[in-house]
Amino acid sequence: MGVCGCGKTSVGTCLSEKLNCEFRDADSFHSEENKSKMASGTPLTDQDRIPWLTAIHNYITEKCRNDETMVVTCSALKKSYRNILKSGNPDNASASDTSFKLIFLKGDEDILLERLQSRKGHFMPASMLKSQLSTLEEPNDDENCLVVDIRTPVNCIVDTILS
Repeated sequence: MGVCGCGKTSVGTCLSEKLNCEFRDADSFHSEENKSKMASGTPLTDQDRIPWLTAIHNYITEKCRNDETMVVTCSALKKSYRNILKSGNPDNASASDTSFKLIFLKGDEDILLERLQSRKGHFMPASMLKSQLSTLEEPNDDENCLVVDIRTPVNCIVDTILS
């Protein structure tokens, strides 16, 4: 999890290769309407995000029901969003599966902006970074989250996750 430009796709892809499992980027669950809003520089509202987060939760639930390992990357900017991913309920994560692992890719605004400005072909413009940073609620201790500095090389981040 983390804001745009933190390396979710790079880390997720590498991790799924090491685990030999499916990788899904949460962006693939967005409606065309949401993608258009973001591409035009309009931040999504909670109402825009709920169907998206619910679709991701349903995907995770189905995979867990089938005992399948998967890697899913998602911005998950607020605790209530992470609760939806875990339990389907924005107010409660207690129903979450203990195999649900949360990794926060944390970085300074300057590094994130530099990455976004060099990124090509993504619908999320660099101008959206400030909005995401202002929305971000960093995970707290009760969320059992591994926090990783994005200045760390991707392969080292993946090794840390797997250790």
